[in-house]
Amino acid sequence: MSWKSRGDVYSKSSVSKKWTLFLCLGCFCVGLLFTNRMWTIPEAKEISRVHGIEEVLKLVSESCDLKPREVKRKPKDMLGEVSKTHDAIQTLDKTISNLEMELAAARAVQESILNGSPLSQVTDSIGKRKYLMVVGINTAFSSRKRRDSVRATWMPQGEKRKRLEEEKGIIIRFVIGHSGVFITSATSGGILDKAIEAEDKKHGDFMRLEHVEGYLELSAKTKIYFATAVSMWDADFYIKVDDDVHVNIATLGATLVRHRSKPRVYIGCMKSGPVLSQKGVRYHEPEYWKFGEAGNKYFRHATGQLYAISKDLATYISINQRVLHKYANEDVSLGAWFIGLDILHIDDRRLCCGTPPDCEWKAQAGNVCVASFDWSCSGICKSAERIKEVHQRCGEGDNAVWSAVF
Repeated sequence: MSWKSRGDVYSKSSVSKKWTLFLCLGCFCVGLLFTNRMWTIPEAKEISRVHGIEEVLKLVSESCDLKPREVKRKPKDMLGEVSKTHDAIQTLDKTISNLEMELAAARAVQESILNGSPLSQVTDSIGKRKYLMVVGINTAFSSRKRRDSVRATWMPQGEKRKRLEEEKGIIIRFVIGHSGVFITSATSGGILDKAIEAEDKKHGDFMRLEHVEGYLELSAKTKIYFATAVSMWDADFYIKVDDDVHVNIATLGATLVRHRSKPRVYIGCMKSGPVLSQKGVRYHEPEYWKFGEAGNKYFRHATGQLYAISKDLATYISINQRVLHKYANEDVSLGAWFIGLDILHIDDRRLCCGTPPDCEWKAQAGNVCVASFDWSCSGICKSAERIKEVHQRCGEGDNAVWSAVF
């Protein structure tokens, strides 16, 4: 190879190295320019936004912390909160129950009006005064002496009875129907009815029912009583008691108040007696076959001398009275009407104490009875003569009801 050719090769090699260096510098500059544009400093808004997101994530992580935190609470405070919650639930349940019954009552009235047969027993309670209880004393035309003995003992009379209604919210009435076929009050003018009217004019303590009296009609009378009472007075409880039973009104009120917030309450001395299929015996059950084989017992129900039901149950009876089946014994009938309902049975033995010395010993021990009677007589034996003694020995005191706070 000549020196000329070598020079040409050398010159070409040197030129290529220069261009190579130039291209490297150019690429480096372009790289710097590109890098500056891609990694610009975030704006203030974007910084605050990212910071906000971080704060939210921090709060969420804290709220989701699964580590148990130690919360120091006193046992009394915890029990108090549990009790308050339980009371609130019961009150809400009772309110819902009352609203359901009022809605059902309104529907029943609407249907009866559309059918052309208004239900006089179901009325709107809006605007009525609220009472604690209505006490209906079941009585008969032949029980004048019993009624007078009740008036002379545990049932306040005259201005005291009015004061009892106004101050304590307690209504007490003798409950009785009519002696013959009842159409209107103007057509029921028999001798027995006139005697009741005269007695009512004197004392003003009767509740007359659209019902024909008769021992075998006690189940029907019970239905009509509750339906009529719930239409006349807006009360928390409705009580049925026989006219040969001694009652301590203040103790009865204090007993019922403890269950005031509970819905669908049925209170009494719960029993389950035998179903008597033999004809001619007292308390014979003609429909004994409905209760199974011979020798079976009734379902649990309150004894008929005294029992109480809450307003929602009384409303239920009023709405459904036309389809509620009547058994021979009224206490069995009442239990049957409730057997398929979600109700609270309360068995309180103070509602069925014996006569002295039983109720007297309990009163001396500080456990005053609500009601006293003789089981052997299904009431106080010879009550017209003996109820005064029971009142003296087992009564709560004449001032108890006036000092009571319900």
